Amino acid sequence: MRFDVITLFPELFTPFLVSGVTRRAYANGQVDVHLWNPRDYAEGNYRRVDDRPFGGGPGMVMMAEPLVRCLSAIRTERRDSEDHPVPVVL
Repeated sequence: MRFDVITLFPELFTPFLVSGVTRRAYANGQVDVHLWNPRDYAEGNYRRVDDRPFGGGPGMVMMAEPLVRCLSAIRTERRDSEDHPVPVVL
């Protein structure tokens, strides 16, 4: 089974792939995990993936453009089609 994970912090998934039950599944090839960083699909010198909320207020929100480009790259690699769509879990 293949899992494609979009994350800003791919290094946080390493412990799950090198220890415990998940390590055994990963090492045996039962689970295939691909980590995708949306910064790789962001534009500009700083590869920004977040912005201030519309209308102001505290915090930051994810920009849609890098996420859409990242998801498109995943679907292209997996050869996603209308006949065999790849499920997406948010």
